[in-house]
Amino acid sequence: MVPKAEIFELPIRVYYEDTDAGGIVYHSTYLNFMERARTEWLLAKGINLNTHAQTHLEMFVVRKLDIEYRQPAHLCDDLVIQSRIIERSRTRAIFEQNILRGDEVLTRGNVEIVTLDVNTRRPKPLPNFF
Repeated sequence: MVPKAEIFELPIRVYYEDTDAGGIVYHSTYLNFMERARTEWLLAKGINLNTHAQTHLEMFVVRKLDIEYRQPAHLCDDLVIQSRIIERSRTRAIFEQNILRGDEVLTRGNVEIVTLDVNTRRPKPLPNFF
């Protein structure tokens, strides 16, 4: 079990634009929430994706994802997106991301991130901050 201190949490409120006509969060929106949480995780570490891409000529991309929708989120729900790295190698990091409403896990996902060279689009080793 990873200590709580290693879990990054991002609160999000569900807006109308996040939902379908029935007020339920649209399935692809959960991926947007997870992406936002990973971006905020990097920002909390002092890494600005735009600046990093320009100065280090590398970008981070999703190589693989696995998502499980357990319960729907609804319009005006207050959610928390939890993110933590559960596996890391020289070339990839796997984030475990959970979307919760209170104590209830609504969505679970594992997202594999790799680093690519901005110019060649070829794989590079992950930076140490992962």
